[in-house]
Amino acid sequence: MSNFLELIALLWFLLCWLGYSQYSKRRAGDRPCLSNTLDLYREDWMRVMLRRENRIADASVVGNLERNGAFFASSCLLILAGIITALGYTQEVMEVFSTMPFGTLPSREVWELRMVVLLVVFIYAFFKFTWSMRMYNFVSVMVGSAPPPDDTKTSPAGREAFARSAGNVCNLAGDAFNLGLRSYYYALAVVGWFIHPVVFMAASTLVVVVLYRREFCSDALVALRSGKVFEDPLPGKAEKNEQSNS
Repeated sequence: MSNFLELIALLWFLLCWLGYSQYSKRRAGDRPCLSNTLDLYREDWMRVMLRRENRIADASVVGNLERNGAFFASSCLLILAGIITALGYTQEVMEVFSTMPFGTLPSREVWELRMVVLLVVFIYAFFKFTWSMRMYNFVSVMVGSAPPPDDTKTSPAGREAFARSAGNVCNLAGDAFNLGLRSYYYALAVVGWFIHPVVFMAASTLVVVVLYRREFCSDALVALRSGKVFEDPLPGKAEKNEQSNS
């Protein structure tokens, strides 16, 4: 019964992680969220960049974004080293954990499964952060190769195509960084598994709720949307405005 509960908790975690990833991707197609709103800002950034003669500021921004990914990627390596070390001293770690006032001590196999799941989460995060870094590197190359404002050989359509292409690469880098950052949230849920499988399931559910609220219902989203003129107003906000006007 105990091992069955462990399996249910793990399956629920995977359902929360993979299910929300697919849901948020589909939901972003028909509802304003942080992801698709920032996509528009990044495309506008590339259009403005093409009109600037001095692009040092743009290169600096891309460098800052790349360094953010580098910081989290290096943090993942340190965490992975700690987890691998703990796997080599499983018995000693379990003895230390058994002295703590919370949680129940499972079998060695279940304990190692928990550590392996945590290891996989941070490996996934590492690959996402490094891929984000590389794509921001692509963006810096595109900024360096962008046609100058006084270049008469590049047509307006060519400039628009370049801006859209550079913006799309920047969006992909931002999406990869976002997925890596989400992994940290899910890793915190896995930590709850070391206390109890029920705590693990509750933490996984809480992570999904927090991610959903921040992505689709946060004040940051409202602030970002208010900085641009969109054809479709933010759902819920228009209804509030109509009620206040009436």
